[in-house]
Amino acid sequence: MSQLDMLALNKQTDQGEAIKTEIRKYSRYWIWFVLGIVLTVFAGYLYLRYTPKVYKTSAKIQILNKSKGLELPSAAFVLNRSDINLDNEIEILKSVRIMHRVVDRLGLTTRFYEEGNVLTTELDHLPFGFLTKLNDYSGLNGKSYTIKLTSDAFEVIRPNQTEVLVFPDFDSSKTTHTLPFELSLSDMDKLPQIKDKVYRVRFISKKSITSGLKGAVGVSVVGKSDLLQLSYAGQSKSKSERILNTLIDVFDEDGINDRQDVSRRTINFIDERFLLLAQELDSIESGISDFKQKNNLVTVEADGQLGLNQRTLSENELFNVENQLILSDLLKETLLTPNAESDLLPANIGLSNISVNDLVANYNTLVFERDNLIISAGQNNPSVLILNQKLDDLKANIMTSITSYKLQLEASKQQLMLKNRESIAKVYSLPAKEKTILEIKRQQVIKQTLYLFLLQKREEAAINLAITEPSIKIVEYAMSEGTPISPNSRNIYLMAILGGILLPFGIIYVWHLLDTKVKGSEDLRERNSQTPIIGELPKVKEEDLIFSNPEDSSVQAEAFRILSSNVDYILPAKPNDGGKVIYCTSTIKGEGKTYVSINLSLALSSINRKVLLIGADLRNPQIHTHINQEKHKSGL
Repeated sequence: MSQLDMLALNKQTDQGEAIKTEIRKYSRYWIWFVLGIVLTVFAGYLYLRYTPKVYKTSAKIQILNKSKGLELPSAAFVLNRSDINLDNEIEILKSVRIMHRVVDRLGLTTRFYEEGNVLTTELDHLPFGFLTKLNDYSGLNGKSYTIKLTSDAFEVIRPNQTEVLVFPDFDSSKTTHTLPFELSLSDMDKLPQIKDKVYRVRFISKKSITSGLKGAVGVSVVGKSDLLQLSYAGQSKSKSERILNTLIDVFDEDGINDRQDVSRRTINFIDERFLLLAQELDSIESGISDFKQKNNLVTVEADGQLGLNQRTLSENELFNVENQLILSDLLKETLLTPNAESDLLPANIGLSNISVNDLVANYNTLVFERDNLIISAGQNNPSVLILNQKLDDLKANIMTSITSYKLQLEASKQQLMLKNRESIAKVYSLPAKEKTILEIKRQQVIKQTLYLFLLQKREEAAINLAITEPSIKIVEYAMSEGTPISPNSRNIYLMAILGGILLPFGIIYVWHLLDTKVKGSEDLRERNSQTPIIGELPKVKEEDLIFSNPEDSSVQAEAFRILSSNVDYILPAKPNDGGKVIYCTSTIKGEGKTYVSINLSLALSSINRKVLLIGADLRNPQIHTHINQEKHKSGL
């Protein structure tokens, strides 16, 4: 084995011995480690016992696609991708508007607690009747009322007051008071269970509750799907489940209302037109009746039947053209209505122009997209401004298309009117008065047909409004976990055990770090390996300090025999067998000079050595106490 290998082996041996030494240094204090673990585990138990339990509640929903009707497979369909923007849906779901509705529906501005000896637990509701009297609790923000049940009454303490309000017979409505709520207990069988218990009612402003609820509700996307997972943590499982289920219902209702908006606007548009058409029809019918009575008109002459048939055919064509003109005017009037750019346009009102119908459908689609973006991003978002510009451009295109279409209709109308005049010429024998009657009736038929057409469209819109599909699908209703997420008993106990180990370890480490005393030969060798150690002496009782019996076999006797042998070995030889001098000294009083000197002298004399013990401590000598001499005797 080479010298390098020997050095490496010695180094590994030294490291192993150092590790063993450190382990022995701490292992002798094992009782403190056991005591520390017991105390920290007990502290962890107390923490778990008196800390409110927080449970996690979660639910899952699927966002449904808002597209209508059947669609041909597209790239998104083939690649199994959805065109739903889940980020927008999450922002809407966590918006202040939605949270406000949840707070109002559940009455979350009022919170209930049950006070224990140590732990105060939040409740979903009180075990007795509680009825609020105010609609706005902003003036009571942060105020708490304490309620206690005795054997025959409610006792209520108002905020910042010591006066106790007593309501006998468990009914506060029978007593005049200024409390913002009423209390009652109708089921007296509950009294033994809740008697002498203390409950607390706390009022919080709607703004604070809404802000807190928005921050407490978590929404995340499940993988790469259209599913959203909602989570909420609270002390009351039933309250957390009600919050999430209500949030889902409110969000679903909001989505349905958005989808029903087009149908509602179509119905409102048609209802407005009904009033005008009804007035026009009444005027036409009254005009026909007055005209016939004034001119004594009853039937048409038989000899004009053939001409009338031809005229009827051209009038039907003219009727269709005029009907289209009226519908175009109605749509154009809607476009010119103030603030029309912020409203949806009526769809499918009967125009035969495909281009205009497509532009109207595109306009409504952009309105939906802009409104959804405003909810999540605000009015001044650059995307919203771009969509507004697109809507203005699209509106201008619709106006241009309607104008072009009306010009075509007017040209067709002129041709049909010319054709109609030719037909009229063929029936010149008909009375002029009858011609006027027919024109009036034609206007009546146009209005009636338009009225029936709009009525049909209104029914279609009402059906679409009634059968609007939901905006979400509930995959899992709110459900709470059985074990609390906070405090985590496993982690608490692990931390307690770790603390029980580290605390004594740290104390012992610091104590050893600050300890500068030499406790054994290892300490001396560690700091100065060059100094030889000739012996180690045990610590003995005061009455056993002197080693006087040469035949003694005690630990002290053996230690001094070893010391005497080592001293005799290391002392240099003197010429002519002269005496050898051993000088025994220390830095301060009480470190063992006298103890070592006397016993070393006795040990050397026990092996037939001649020993002269000289006490040279002139200030505080101690040898005289062991040899029965006076302290003040002259000399050394």
